[in-house]
Amino acid sequence: MLNVVLVVWRESLEAMLIIGILHAWLVRNEAGRRGRNALWLGVAAGLLLAVALGWGMLEAQSALAGDALEYFQTGVLFVAAALITQMVFWMARHARNMRRQLEAELSSAADAGNWFGVAAIAALTVAREGAETVVFLYGASFEAGASSLGAAAALGVVLAAATSWLAARGLRLANTARLLRISSFLLLVFASALLVSGVDRLIGNGHLPPLVEPLWNSSALLDDASGAGNLVAQLAGYRAQPSLMLLIVWAAYWLIALVSLRRARSAR
Repeated sequence: MLNVVLVVWRESLEAMLIIGILHAWLVRNEAGRRGRNALWLGVAAGLLLAVALGWGMLEAQSALAGDALEYFQTGVLFVAAALITQMVFWMARHARNMRRQLEAELSSAADAGNWFGVAAIAALTVAREGAETVVFLYGASFEAGASSLGAAAALGVVLAAATSWLAARGLRLANTARLLRISSFLLLVFASALLVSGVDRLIGNGHLPPLVEPLWNSSALLDDASGAGNLVAQLAGYRAQPSLMLLIVWAAYWLIALVSLRRARSAR
């Protein structure tokens, strides 16, 4: 459940940091104090949108069966991997200038008396992070029970709140920039694991050729069916008997991800 804790922590932390920036600006500026109600209204609206997405996914699952359900769940794995990867790239590109951009948008909204704009910024922020979390949790639920998943998600939110609180007080213990850099790499690892699970399903259903299967067998060293090997398989997509197709997709993902991440950071 480490992957669930980290993903929920990261998604929640990003939302909390952005809401914190918005709230701090509104408190500092006399013209923006009336916008605090709009801010919290936007946060509530964003949470409702994320909950609605989760409800919609569960309804879709209950309405599907057989091959249709398998296609839906496989698609969710790919979407979750793509959303997590996109989140890492977005933060790498915008983290340095995020505060300035947000405050400029707030200033324009305050000058125009457009508090709906403040609510919209908050709603979109929370809805985006919440939607990414919901999709990831749905994908993670294929291999975990609801109780353990809920506990891990709750722990992630608590840790995000603690990190945000420490960062807001400028404590060196919470070096947010360093934490985000480290977690970005771990999130890419988790995204690659989701991708591997999706490709595994496509190969198993005959929609992708394995090319060579297995390419090797490392079960004697680390079995992915139990113990530590199973943990590494869930967290990082390790396979003791991978196919050549799986290895090609995994290698292509990491090549594209690392090159794109370097470009995103250099473009800031």
